[in-house]
Amino acid sequence: MLKKHIYKATLVLLVLVSSACNTWLDLKPENGIVGDEFWKTKEQVNSAVVGIYASMLSPGFAEKLFLWGELRADMLMANTGIFSSELEVMNGNIVDTNPISDWRAFYRTINQCNTVIERAPGALAEDQTFTQAQLNAYLGEAYAIRGLMYFYLARSFGDVPLKLTATISDEQTIALPKSSQAQVLNQVAKDLLKAEELATSNYGNNSFNKGRITKYAINAMQADVYLWKEKYDSAIIATDKVINSGQFGLVQGVGNPLWYQQLYAQGTSSEVVFALQFNAQRTNPFYPMFSTSTGRRFLAATRVLEDVFPPDPVDVLNADIRAAASVKVSTSEVWKYLGFNISDGRSQDQSTAPWIFYRYADILLMKAEALVAQNNGRGVEALELIYRVRQRANALPGTDNKDIDANSMNDMIDFILEERAREFAFEGKRWFDVLRNAKRNSYARQDLLNQMVINSASPERQQSILSKYKDQNSHYWPIYQYELTTNKSLEQNPFYKGR
Repeated sequence: MLKKHIYKATLVLLVLVSSACNTWLDLKPENGIVGDEFWKTKEQVNSAVVGIYASMLSPGFAEKLFLWGELRADMLMANTGIFSSELEVMNGNIVDTNPISDWRAFYRTINQCNTVIERAPGALAEDQTFTQAQLNAYLGEAYAIRGLMYFYLARSFGDVPLKLTATISDEQTIALPKSSQAQVLNQVAKDLLKAEELATSNYGNNSFNKGRITKYAINAMQADVYLWKEKYDSAIIATDKVINSGQFGLVQGVGNPLWYQQLYAQGTSSEVVFALQFNAQRTNPFYPMFSTSTGRRFLAATRVLEDVFPPDPVDVLNADIRAAASVKVSTSEVWKYLGFNISDGRSQDQSTAPWIFYRYADILLMKAEALVAQNNGRGVEALELIYRVRQRANALPGTDNKDIDANSMNDMIDFILEERAREFAFEGKRWFDVLRNAKRNSYARQDLLNQMVINSASPERQQSILSKYKDQNSHYWPIYQYELTTNKSLEQNPFYKGR
């Protein structure tokens, strides 16, 4: 218990001292871990690694994770409190002055990872109680989180600067051009392989096992990256490492009144593979997004209750349990981040719901997608995984496709995407899920993106957005104007040049 409190106190301290920086290429780590005098003990290395996690709890970071994954998708509807920058994106008007495209929080975290990777090994000779195994575990965390940050950047922006060295002095001036998306994803895969080699499988503490990087968190990231890279054999191997570990399982849903609390409110259940754990000192940003008391910015789109979670036409009491966990029927409010349980809501100072990067349901559905995308007759195996997730949630017959051809890749991908929409509603995955499947085989499924526009855009804006989406470069964010001004080596993403 004391160890847990020390960890939380250190995390809070590092969070509070961060955030005074403006540029990402010439900054020292905000917590001051820059000089040789710091890297003397294993405790200092631990503090630096905890600082990496603290940077991900900083204001605006988790909000970007949500907005990049949901704002351009088809699960949200604008409410009266919406910011103009968010409304412009939902209306298909994305420009390089929109602060949602500001990536500095991600590069700030990357720089902290780079600093640990470069400086932590020096402490091994200084502290005789510091072991190689301990150092390896810390480095594994840094490599993994650096990979995760670049994975988000590559999926969101396409080509981005790839910086693998620490900026530790104000005298350093670095102006990097963009690397291609393929180069960045290759580096992500390389970082994750290195992280897997070094990281621990078990901290001996459940909170740490869920809130810090383990080998299994790295395997989950690898599966996601390999799906994006269309390396399906590798994705299956990565998911099987998590499945075969025996450490994870679906939280029982049907007949379990504590299902919501265990999975969404606590974030430390057997289903969670890796999550950001917020607390009273550092709350998450979602209460202001979804609560009426702060000028609610978003509601669940109408289609969520009509198409994603349609009612049972025969028995009104029969429902997919994920529907009530995701949205309030009477108000259309997004509930996953507002509730302690299905009925009782949080106050703003209790807004501590975790941000779950990966959970076991994701592992099962990523494996199903990889099996189908191999297109080699393993659709029946994929269906078994899909139905395992559906049965946990009491998915209704109206969302089933009992006549599906398991050997039809298109039909199976459609079914998987529909199930992922139900399972991960408002968890920051929808845009990436659809784009990943649309772009497979040289955009063989552009229709998936088009349908998402039809689902979400107002009729008068649909043709404009559909026309833009014909250009594959429009599927990525523009480089924020501030970065173009401060780094003359950067070029704007092609779609946004001259706009």
